[in-house]
Amino acid sequence: MRKYYDHITRIAGNVVTVTASGIGYDELAILSGEKGSSLAQVIHLESDQVSLQVFSGTEGVSTGDRVRFLARPMQVPFSDQLLGRVFDGSGRPRDDRPQVEAEMINIGGPAVNPIRRRMPDQMVHTGIPMIDIFNSLVESQKLPIFSVAGEPYNELLARVGLQAKADVIILGGMGLRHDDYLKFRTAFEEGGVLGRSIMFVHTAADPVVEALIVPDLCLAVGEQFALQGKKVLVLLTDMTAFADALKEIAIIMEQIPSNRGYPGDLYTQMARRYEKAVDFDGAGSMTTLACVTMPGDDVTHPVPDNTGYITEGQFYLRNGRIEPFGSLSRLKQQVNGKTRDDHRAIMDSCIQLYAQCRESREKRDMGFEMSEWDDRLLKYGERFEKQIMDLSVNIPLFEALDRCWEILADCFEPAEIGIRRSIIEAHWPKELATEDAA
Repeated sequence: MRKYYDHITRIAGNVVTVTASGIGYDELAILSGEKGSSLAQVIHLESDQVSLQVFSGTEGVSTGDRVRFLARPMQVPFSDQLLGRVFDGSGRPRDDRPQVEAEMINIGGPAVNPIRRRMPDQMVHTGIPMIDIFNSLVESQKLPIFSVAGEPYNELLARVGLQAKADVIILGGMGLRHDDYLKFRTAFEEGGVLGRSIMFVHTAADPVVEALIVPDLCLAVGEQFALQGKKVLVLLTDMTAFADALKEIAIIMEQIPSNRGYPGDLYTQMARRYEKAVDFDGAGSMTTLACVTMPGDDVTHPVPDNTGYITEGQFYLRNGRIEPFGSLSRLKQQVNGKTRDDHRAIMDSCIQLYAQCRESREKRDMGFEMSEWDDRLLKYGERFEKQIMDLSVNIPLFEALDRCWEILADCFEPAEIGIRRSIIEAHWPKELATEDAA
């Protein structure tokens, strides 16, 4: 058993500094005093000065308290009993059910060695045309949803969780409002997926330091399920709240601030979590979809800016829709050539015509004379937005492709859509082809 240390030299915010030796980074400790005990974690080492973040806050902690280090990082129990359960940011049950008794696993470990990974090549079907057709989600991919406050990003995450073909769904909530947490829980219950879901939820009313633990809890548990051969989907919201928690701790530690006050290791801290997404060679996979809110819709903000360098694309959520321009899945080419022979052709043609529709709208709004081609582009844009882009549209991939063909055929002639004749002959709506022949 490690000995106690009682030379606490500083208490600032949720951080306690104690004089100790032989201590490791991320090691857990227990603070014991007159008002009970608290769990803490080592976040900074400088000579013999050890700084710990106290999960429950430092209220009631005094310089006379004793600190005992546990010689291990934070752990979480792992077993199938986790399924259907809801926990807080420290791994304690939030659903008024008993603590899970199972083998403990460490959290916050390194990313998987690249030689143990396989090349991602399996599509994750979501039932959302703007994802499935235009920016396909791929197993083991890490993708953020860039959004602003007020957009339905949590609803989008919940819908992906409900409809994606995953064996295990893990939700990590950071700084969630209580009603958002209840929406997730209700959606999973009503959708029949709560039994294969695990929720680690940190609400805005919980200690801010617990937001830092949530991604590690989710990813550690998800990795173990993936090693068992399961397809795991990890949903994280909101990574900006995670970064803000890092910023708050850095300020308390009086670290030299970087861009907009965030710590200099923001990129590293985020990459450690995102890079845990993996497709194991000979086992399962873990896919990460994370929401990143952009203050002021500013994509140059440090959180989305750093995220863009780490992840494999992004979805932009604006005006209640996934924006086709700017959204990108860098791995979509790994899968969309294997779905149906017209997938890539439809993807390219529909977006090109929608871009032309935007130009025609600008002409109309500026009072320029409109041509018959502009009128058809405007008609196409309205139908495309209503029947494909709207997030309420919920159809399988092949049905979505057929719907795109119907919209194109209603607005244009075959020679106008820029698709090879062989593909047009195979997929142009038969009833329209018959009418043209007559």
